[in-house]
Amino acid sequence: MFGLKHWYQTFGVCTVGPVTDVEPTGGDDAAARDAVDALLEQWLSLRPDLDFTPFAVTIRLSQLRGRIEAEVEANLRAHGVRVPDFAALITLMRIGGEGGVTQHYLAGQLGLTPGTVSVRIDRLVQAGLAERGADPTSKRRTLIVPTTAGRDLFERVIPSHLATEGRMLAALSDEDRNQLAGLLRTLLVEFETRQPVTVSRVGLDVAPAHETIDKRALVGLDRTPGLLVRAVEPGSVADCAGLRPGDVLVRAGLTELRSRARLDTVLRDAAVRPVELAVLRGEESVAVRLDLHAVTAGTTRLTRADLTPR
Repeated sequence: MFGLKHWYQTFGVCTVGPVTDVEPTGGDDAAARDAVDALLEQWLSLRPDLDFTPFAVTIRLSQLRGRIEAEVEANLRAHGVRVPDFAALITLMRIGGEGGVTQHYLAGQLGLTPGTVSVRIDRLVQAGLAERGADPTSKRRTLIVPTTAGRDLFERVIPSHLATEGRMLAALSDEDRNQLAGLLRTLLVEFETRQPVTVSRVGLDVAPAHETIDKRALVGLDRTPGLLVRAVEPGSVADCAGLRPGDVLVRAGLTELRSRARLDTVLRDAAVRPVELAVLRGEESVAVRLDLHAVTAGTTRLTRADLTPR
């Protein structure tokens, strides 16, 4: 299979070890640069017609992931445990309580198929770190419970595990870490299915920007980043404002709407002051005015006189 590793290798990048075959350049600024900067400069000189800015992010994420995972794996190996097994064990510790959990629920928490989780449970049971027990509420189900040995292993390993992760982030201050975590959260939320609370409250179901770009391209429209309105609840704030399925929310005032988290923040602000939304309706630009301040507390229903699209 032609995977992500092979994709990066086509650009002259090794995803296992560091990018060391390209020396950073740039005089006084070289200390603040990495080898990816030099790699990008080479590609930009060869193909100035292409936009390599996404690659500048994804390759660094890939490089960092590889380095961090290698250190984490080495630390766990020193404690005699494999990464997949430890992931299953710490998830059991988090959600299992005293009574345990079903294999199906554990699979959902790990984001894996029940078959894959069954193999991991078998290894934990064979190592004496977990056990299967009867479910008192159902004769057809079993519950997975960490054993005393499993709990002891967790208590021994987790401080070292967290210290290893902290050591790998030692170059970042607490403020830097919080900022990076916030940016990564914004990106990760866009790949999750749930809608932010305020977005749902105003009656909107919106697709993330990466899906919006694809869906517009499929029907021959430009690849403007924004949030595609998938559905509008009848009688809701969004419905009264005149928003329709198929609309793309592009901006709120001067703020670009590239994430549902940003839209959620904008809608919270709209409870204090009206917000002007720039909307793409096909190829047409439409302005929509949202005035949540006019909403009676506890309800999302308005008349069209309260929220009128302009």
